[in-house]
Amino acid sequence: MDEPVLLTGAGGAVGEAILNGIGTEYYWRLMFHSPPVENPNHEYVVGDVANDEDVAEAMDGVGAVIHLAGDPRPEAPWSSVLTNNIDGTQRMYEAALDEGVDRFIYASSNHAVGAYEDERKPDLYRPHDEYQLDGTELPRPSNLYGVSKAAGEVLGRYYHDTHDIDVCNIRIGNLTKGHPPIDYERGQAMWLSYRDCAHIHECALEADYDFEIVYGISDNDRKYYSIERAKEVLGYEPQDNSAHFEGEKRVVEPDA
Repeated sequence: MDEPVLLTGAGGAVGEAILNGIGTEYYWRLMFHSPPVENPNHEYVVGDVANDEDVAEAMDGVGAVIHLAGDPRPEAPWSSVLTNNIDGTQRMYEAALDEGVDRFIYASSNHAVGAYEDERKPDLYRPHDEYQLDGTELPRPSNLYGVSKAAGEVLGRYYHDTHDIDVCNIRIGNLTKGHPPIDYERGQAMWLSYRDCAHIHECALEADYDFEIVYGISDNDRKYYSIERAKEVLGYEPQDNSAHFEGEKRVVEPDA
């Protein structure tokens, strides 16, 4: 890809994982909500996805978008998710359309389908349970943040159908740096390692597709999110598995 890839929300954990894993593979334009503490090794802008001028500046001349920006708090109030997650995503799509960008990768979330767990937990977190979501199910958000992520997926459906933008919605699981959460069954079942996070986004940049909803988790022994669609359509080949860390203990560094 000759044009820059716009990465919004570049200062968050998903942005860190992507840049650590495939940062040298593309020409990036990073968008931060607040000035970064250290200057990144890539072109960047500081702006707000709720501001049309900021979004237009960030989108200028790019070839693809990975949209991570928004309020990531599961407990975020409606006023925030409406402004930052829903309106902000719609602004991003409109700017992409104005700029002629034809590939939009959207960071959705496990919270868009969190309510499917209510009647099945804790069994669905355990290896003997075969229940899986595969991305064809309707959203069942577990909070208003999840509602905003489901809305972002529907916006992608609209912009694909109406304007022929290629859209990949990645329902990101439990991203952690290093070990998965050893003593947390749900976190292990939906664990996504940093390198698998970078890899699935690289696949989404390179693969041939129209509109997709896939799950972004590692190849864990127990998973209630299917990654078969990500493998089939994107060519996703995850390398990590939360079960490989069973019995290990996290090392907690003492406070400085």
